[in-house]
Amino acid sequence: MVAFGKKLKQLQVQEWEGYYINYKLMKKKVKQYVRQIEISEENREYVLKDFSRILDKQIEKTVLFLLEQQGQLASRLSNLGEQHDALVQQADVVKLHDLQEPYRNVGRDLLKLLFFVEMNAIGLRKILKKFDKRFGYKFTNYYVKTRANHPYSQLRQVFKHVGISAVVGTLSRNLADLQDHQESFVSIYDQPALSLPDPIIASIKAAVDRLTNSTDFLQYLGKHALILEDELPTPSDDDVDERYHFMSLLLNLANTFLYMVNTYIIVPTADSYSLSLGAAATVCGVVIGSMAVAQIFSSVYFSAWSNKSYMKPLIFSSIVLFVGNTLYALAYDLNSIYILLIGRLFCGLGSARAVNRRYISDCVPLKMRMKASAGFVSASALGMACGPALASLLQIEFKIFKITFNEDTLPGWVMALAWLVYLLWLWVSFREPPPPDEKVDSMQHETTMGLENGVLENGATQPLLSSSVEKQQDEDEDQEFDISEEASDESRKPVTSIVSAYKLLTPSVKVQLFIYFMLKYAMEVLLAESSVVTAYYFLWSTSNVAIFLACLGLTVLPVNVIVGSYLSNILEERQVLLASEVMVFVGILLSFQLIIPYSVPQYVCSALLTFVAAEVLEGVNLSLLSRVMSSRLSRGTYNGGLLSTEAGTLARVVADGTITLTGYWGMSKLLNVTLLPSLLICICSIIATCFTYNSLY
Repeated sequence: MVAFGKKLKQLQVQEWEGYYINYKLMKKKVKQYVRQIEISEENREYVLKDFSRILDKQIEKTVLFLLEQQGQLASRLSNLGEQHDALVQQADVVKLHDLQEPYRNVGRDLLKLLFFVEMNAIGLRKILKKFDKRFGYKFTNYYVKTRANHPYSQLRQVFKHVGISAVVGTLSRNLADLQDHQESFVSIYDQPALSLPDPIIASIKAAVDRLTNSTDFLQYLGKHALILEDELPTPSDDDVDERYHFMSLLLNLANTFLYMVNTYIIVPTADSYSLSLGAAATVCGVVIGSMAVAQIFSSVYFSAWSNKSYMKPLIFSSIVLFVGNTLYALAYDLNSIYILLIGRLFCGLGSARAVNRRYISDCVPLKMRMKASAGFVSASALGMACGPALASLLQIEFKIFKITFNEDTLPGWVMALAWLVYLLWLWVSFREPPPPDEKVDSMQHETTMGLENGVLENGATQPLLSSSVEKQQDEDEDQEFDISEEASDESRKPVTSIVSAYKLLTPSVKVQLFIYFMLKYAMEVLLAESSVVTAYYFLWSTSNVAIFLACLGLTVLPVNVIVGSYLSNILEERQVLLASEVMVFVGILLSFQLIIPYSVPQYVCSALLTFVAAEVLEGVNLSLLSRVMSSRLSRGTYNGGLLSTEAGTLARVVADGTITLTGYWGMSKLLNVTLLPSLLICICSIIATCFTYNSLY
């Protein structure tokens, strides 16, 4: 076990040793405060004030050094700019070209400074977390709220670093000008795509994005997959390249797409199929939800199975889904609602999304992982839209050898054929990756141990500790303190049980998982009862319902483009989170059927608002969850992706069960009664978000 402080010491650059937040000093202060509180409870107020004062001093020291270094970089850029202008007037192309390296040197020093800020931010988060854990206070909430929102905030410099963009802009413009200086008058401000960014600028941009949580569309979309990345590049990254196979990745994405099509293709016809088998229309809730019930269990065993193999669970998944869809289709001629439900249970048992996610996390190179994660989410979104759209095309009826093919059974037959074709493609094209080297893997965990929320590149990393020489006794005390405080929950070793995973869930993580449960519950109620509600109030046909659901599904990617490229860069994610929760609340509220007759515009507008707001909420929710969740949940069977999947699947099960139970009270009450739990859960999630709001900084 390498303690957090000791690990950072190994990365230290000596010339900056006096300007880092003194993590060791802060830990010792926390230890002293514990003793003071044990002596007398009256010392609590003094402890809070004294700790705040010391922390303010530490941050001030770091920020002033940061501003000093930033001023030196600006001065160097100014001098280079004067040389640049003089050489342009002299038309000396050779010497102009020689200026590229001095500019890059400024860029390298800027990158070094950014990593300095990043490591201080990590240490600050950790010491606040340590204080809260030891005292049971919500000190982080108080400290961030009072410091970050103050007009003279120095804390904002550490977490947001608002002044760096101008330096980056100057570097980018000058390097682009030098790169394109062949009678070219094109500016990066006019046509930024025409100039390839210098590699050092790309590294700086990545570092700034991490500090400010800036995203583009692919990064934002990729976060939906909750595939948590390692904090440090490791020796095993090259081995991951050997495990990667493009066609195998494509097969995993195809599996994701087909499964989502399989999930939603029956939604428009589930009520009519239930009626044709002698059940109530609201039994559609059980028909749709039975797949989710089985998925609760399949997610766990598929995640465990993927520790040993990827191809075998995918083959098993395809066979089970083929059988399940065949049973679903045959239930019509067998006139058995039980065969129908068994078929859907089989479909749920074939859910291999855990395998798809694990393949991306374990076998796709780090440089491609974000794109692969975005592909995973896009495949899910497209499958969600294509399912109902495909159902709208299957409005035909005929018989072959006494087997009925109609709008109810064709979804089953079509998906059975699709899984059969997929199985053959899988058998021919999938390449099982070699097992990871356990020795290298242990080196990776040793290298990355103890770091949270920091992504460092190319070894240009700066620690946050001052490294003044201290007595061996202090070292021993520090080591002992680190082990007692951090060994149990901040090792890089993956958790081995659901109980261990649950112990790592902080209040912030629990709230984010609850929000995920809420949004999935609201979306499932909206989608699963759409065919029943629209048939009762508006007499919509299956085609109308299918087109409506397909249109809802098609909003997913455009909404994520807007949020990922614009909103998440203008507003803080926690602001978007709270605002989208409120919009979900408004959408649910507008969906109720009260005094006035229920109309199509009211239903469509409220459903669209609820669905879009829930989609926005899902993106920022999973993005925040990936930041506040322990790094131990990034890999292994019981990973963060599995926990979020289980929360969402449980929400779908509860929602579908609610629809079926409410159906026995009469169709006139179905809408309002099913919406009421959604409304209450949404209110609870908003309240919970407010309580943990400042811990999401």
